[in-house]
Amino acid sequence: MKKRSKRVKENLKDLDKKKVYSLEEAFQTLLASKKAKFDETVEAHFNLNINPEKTEQAVRGGAELPFGTGKKITIAVFSENPTQLEEAKNGGAELVGGEELIEEIGKKGNLSADIVLATPGIMPKLAKVARILGPRGIMPNPKNDTVTTDITKTIEKFKKGKITYKNDKGANIHAPIGKLSFTEDQLKENFEALKKSVEKAKPAGVKGKYIRSITISSTMGIGVKVA
Repeated sequence: MKKRSKRVKENLKDLDKKKVYSLEEAFQTLLASKKAKFDETVEAHFNLNINPEKTEQAVRGGAELPFGTGKKITIAVFSENPTQLEEAKNGGAELVGGEELIEEIGKKGNLSADIVLATPGIMPKLAKVARILGPRGIMPNPKNDTVTTDITKTIEKFKKGKITYKNDKGANIHAPIGKLSFTEDQLKENFEALKKSVEKAKPAGVKGKYIRSITISSTMGIGVKVA
């Protein structure tokens, strides 16, 4: 069994593991326990009542965080239209390209980007690199608005703080909602925006309680369960 770090042990002293905290208490606990020298990321973790093996119960979407994530993101845009690629470049995308870029990614086996956007026409060709983009959660998908014809507006949304998410094999969603340098109110508003999006993404076939539990954590901290 992996030994817990000294920092985690210290944080555990102040945490009641059996308690379900209010959102305010959870953020206060994380902010008060900050000890790392860098600005830690705060994440929300949702455990869902879905069967991740069923395609029709897959949960994915996008949420516009009012205060962003606190992280500078890199955006790649794919299109067969030179005008749209120029628009993407002028709009702030760090990497733009068409079929030649897809071939390059296939050869390298990776792509240095946090968000990947694509126009509908090039999607069939992007299937060639789905095995590279898919596992990282950056394969463009209409459900999270990463397949678009409005390049400039979409880039602007993601630069301002829009995030994408999808469930993992354990029926969980993990998503950033800010940094420990954010105020409690900023973290709360970001969390509420994400939660609303996750609730809206509930698959039609899911019965009973959809969100089983929610945990808030920071990079070097521990998980705090919230109501």
